[in-house]
This record gives sequence, C-alpha cells and structure tokens, in this order.
Amino acid sequence: MKHSGARRSGTRPPLTLAVPALLAVAFLTLPLIGILVRTEWSELAGHLSASGTVTALKLSLLVSFWALGLSLLLGVPLAWLLARVRFPGKALVRSLVLLPMVLPPTVGGVALLLAFGRRGLLGPWLESAFGITLPFHTSGAVLAATFVAMPFLVISLEGALGGLRPRYEETAASLGASPVRVFFTVTLPMVAPGVVAGAALTWARALGEFGATITFAGNLPGTTQTLPLQVYLLLQDEPEAATSVSLLLLAIAMGVLVALRGRWTGTPVDRKARPAPEPVEDPEPGTSAADSAEAEQSGERWALHAEATGFTRLTLDAEPGTTIAVVGPNGAGKTTLLRALLGLTPRAHAELTLGGTDVTALPPHRRRVAWVPQDGALFPHMTALANTAYGLRAQGVPRTEARRAARHWLDRLGVGHLAHRRPGQLSGGQAQRVALARALAARPRLLVLDEPLAALDQTTRGHVRHTLRTHLAGFGGVCLIVTHDPVEAVSLADRVLVLDEGRALQDDSPAEVTRHPRSPWVARMLGRNAWPGTAIAEGLALEEGGVLVAADPPAVGTAALAIVAPEAVSVHREKPAGSPRNVWPGTVREITASGSRLRVLVTSDGVPDLVAEITPQAAAELGLADGVPVWTSVKATETTVVPL
Repeated sequence: MKHSGARRSGTRPPLTLAVPALLAVAFLTLPLIGILVRTEWSELAGHLSASGTVTALKLSLLVSFWALGLSLLLGVPLAWLLARVRFPGKALVRSLVLLPMVLPPTVGGVALLLAFGRRGLLGPWLESAFGITLPFHTSGAVLAATFVAMPFLVISLEGALGGLRPRYEETAASLGASPVRVFFTVTLPMVAPGVVAGAALTWARALGEFGATITFAGNLPGTTQTLPLQVYLLLQDEPEAATSVSLLLLAIAMGVLVALRGRWTGTPVDRKARPAPEPVEDPEPGTSAADSAEAEQSGERWALHAEATGFTRLTLDAEPGTTIAVVGPNGAGKTTLLRALLGLTPRAHAELTLGGTDVTALPPHRRRVAWVPQDGALFPHMTALANTAYGLRAQGVPRTEARRAARHWLDRLGVGHLAHRRPGQLSGGQAQRVALARALAARPRLLVLDEPLAALDQTTRGHVRHTLRTHLAGFGGVCLIVTHDPVEAVSLADRVLVLDEGRALQDDSPAEVTRHPRSPWVARMLGRNAWPGTAIAEGLALEEGGVLVAADPPAVGTAALAIVAPEAVSVHREKPAGSPRNVWPGTVREITASGSRLRVLVTSDGVPDLVAEITPQAAAELGLADGVPVWTSVKATETTVVPL
C-alpha cells in the first residue's frame, strides 16, 4: 500500500497546471451540459420526427456523403502528392489545404460565390456550357461542405502516409508492380486507419457545415436547408425543438470521435499484438535432382553489366548464376549501389544491362530486378501465399496460376505449410524464407539482397543460409548480397566486392579476399589485425605510428596494408628475448571469448591497437586482466603486406 501511495504522489500534477487544465475542461463541457439540461426529453421524439427536421436530416446525410465522396476522390491523391513528392511550391499547396480549416466559414462561402456564382469566375461558363448553376442548389451545398471538410481528410491521410516507410512500396515496385498498382494494393491498405479516421472527420465536418452553405447555397427547405440551418431557423420560433436537433448533432459528432479513439492524425492505434503461434519446426528444405533440373531448364540466363556513377563509381560484370557479396564499412555505398541498380536513388545512376537488354531507361517496376530488404518487407495485410504471388499478379499472371507458382516456391523453401499465415504470425527465419520465395517467384533477372540474415539469431541464420545457398545454385540471373558477416560472404558468394567511399577496392574470390584483403575494414571483419602504412626498407611505417618489420615488404614508398592474424601475436608479461622482430609494450584493455579461445585487446601509445588470440590456460598462467601491462611480439615472417 505504501508503494502504491508513493507512486500516486509522485505523479501528482502541480496545481499551477492542474487548475487551468480543469478550468479548460469545464469551459468545454458546460455548453454541452447546457444542451443536455435544457432538452425537453418528453418532447424529444416529436421534435426529431417533425417533417422539417426529417427533411433536413435526409438532405444533410445526402450532402455529407456526397462531400465525403468528392473528398476521397480529390483528397487522397492530393495527400499522396504532399506526402511523397517533392515539388516547387509544396509549402504553398499545403497552406492552401489548411486554409479552409482556419478561414471563417462565411468568408469561405463568399469565396465560393465569387468563384462559382453566376457572376463569379467560373459560374457563367458552367451555366452557359453545361447548364450547371451551383448557388441555391443542392450541388452548391455539396461544394460548400467539400470545401470546408476535405482538409481533414488530406491532413489525416498525409500524416499516415508520412509514417509509412517507403520500403514496402519500393519492394512492390521491384516485384513488377506499377505505381498505380502499388498505391491501391500496398499503400492504401497499409494506411487504412488514416483513411478511415480522415473520412470520419470529413463526414462529420460536412454534416455540421453551416456558414459556407448558407452564404453560398442559401437556406432553401428541401434543397439546401441542412440540419445546422434548420437549427438556426428553429431558434427563432421553437427554441426547444432547436435544442433537441442540436442534441442529435452533438450525439452524432461525439459518436464519430469515440469511434476514432483519438486517431485524429491517421496514425494507427497500437493494437494488442496477436499471440505468436507456437513455433513450427520448419522441414529442412531439400532440392531433388528433378527440382534442380527444373530450375535450370525452366528459365533463361541473364548476365549482368553495370556502370555506376555518382556516389558509387564502379563497373560490374558477372555471368549468369554468379552470386556476389558486397561488403564494406558503413557509408561505403553498398545500399546505394543496390538502389542504383533498382533505379530508386538520385545519389547514384547505373547504366544497367541484363541478359543483353539495356534496362537503364526503364522504371523500377519494369527492370525485373527483385529486392529483398533487410527485414523482408512482407506486406502485413497479405498472407504468405498472397505475398509470394504478388509479383506474378503484378506481371499479369492469372490468379490461379500465380498462386500455384507461389505455393511451389514456398514449398521449395520449406515454408509451404505457412502459406495461410500473415507476416505477424511468422518467425524471423520463416519471414525471410517467404521474402526470398516472393522475390524468386517474380522471375527476376537480377536479385539484390540487403543484409537478408542480419536480424536472425545464429541458429535460424544457419538454416536460412543453407536454404539461400541451395536455391541460388539454380538461379539463372545474378545475385548481389550486402552483408557484414564474413561467414555469409565466404559461404554464399562466388565473388566478394569490397567497397569504400563508393569505390571498388577489391573484387575477387572469397578465398583471395580472405588471404589478401585490401581493406583494413575487411581484414578486421575477418578477425585479423590490419594496419595501413607506407613501405620502407625494413617493412612498413604505420599511419597510426610505429614501424612494423616485415619479411617481404613491397617497393619503398608503396601504400600498403599490413595483416597479422591474432594467433600470430604472442603475449608476454616480460619483454621477450630472441627472434621476434616486432616487440611492443602495451596494456590489456579487453578480453573476450571466441569459441574455445580468448581474444585479448592490447593498446599502446607507440603503435596501433592489436588483438591477440590465446588459450584460456595461457591467459590464466599470465594472469591477464583488464589494465595489466604486457608485451606483445610478432615475427616478421608472420606479417603479410598487401600493396594498396
């Protein structure tokens, strides 16, 4: 009890804020209470069933629903334009959208009259050419309600679109979906809460419109006299009836707000996550000889030629069936290269030829370049089967045939039994297999995978890696995989492309890159010590200070990279004597486990930091711990120097 009381007192608001807040609530609530108190409840049914009220209510519903339809027709594209397209004058357009929300309604009515009235800018032309007269007509009431209500839809939907990460739409485009198809099959379903919230607010605002309607369309019973205008007239002759009708409008407005539960901006409400299904042991996918033959005979073969310019500058050629691992530090241009091949970034441009066909000028959905983002980007509103069939359906394949092919790919990747589940019901490994199946089912000519295994645990990563390696073997195009994992690069790729600052430092086989890495980052990724420097007579003058003696240095003055395996570094408590040519004092700064051995980070003022790998027994005998002073040594013959 004491703890509960302490928590309540800790969250008690200060009086200087609580009192004005309560006054504000009272200020907003009292007028509503006034309606409830002054309502003649015994006469309520009679007031609401009066012929004038019923007619006005029907007209209000007609006008508000027509205004909602026009708002959806015009406002949804406008919201998409504001959220997704950069163009000159965008701030001005957004201000014009917001203007009816802050403009006095009567001023809005005057503006509509001067634009569409019989003496307005377009009114005479509409009347002479089409016989359309908007003022004092039901269509005028619809126009007035649309003018004041549509901004609620645009602003709400723009917020929802702004919160939708574009990778879903980009992935859909890479699968062959046109921009219009992407909009209706991916974008709109994913921002449905924003559409619903905006539509509800738009309808409620149109239902309650008064000022613009009476100014532009007049107050004609049965033609433009909506329910708010009926209240205005009743106040003069029957105040009790006006109160009853006001109560009806109040109830409708409150019902809309309660139904939305605070989703004024279209942001999806946090729903309670569905309980994850019990893990299903994925059957280990196997590829029979028949499957392999089918994969090799069913498709064409597409070689790759790409010349990238801009931030990423390189030329890339690969034969059909080649898998290339793209590695490098953060900011090296790996993802930029993939997005340039997809045609999705202005940072770089790629002259791209696939199988002898130049696709450079084609939009992303016609390039036949399938993309699997790091998280898979499965469409959350579709099942695994619908996700996998999406690319084929976008390419015009009949539904039955597309689903048959999709199920085939899901079965081949060992997740066919999950075809009916949505992405939220899949584990990380299952979702990645579905994403890969979706990409392969789309019949791409180039497959690009952006760190497809990064989010998986080690066990799942091993299974998915095996699946990926098995099915890439029968792929007739070229596959590029961005990765930071040396195991993935070595086990999956035929070549390793090393990037740094948008340039290719190395493009060799995994074995060659492992033996002679030309990038300090790659060498460290492979677990080796790597120090850049300049060759001198006895070895290498290191950029970070000190000299490393090497057995076979390159020509003097050559920029080079010294590589030393951690197991080649010896650790001593006293300065060693004997053959080592490289001996440095240092301090232990970190000890971590690496399999059955320990990796010891040693720092020094005179030379770069280095990592030594020793056995736990040796560490115990030396009494190593953080902060212990030590000596390290490296033989000249254990040092590899690679010219850069």
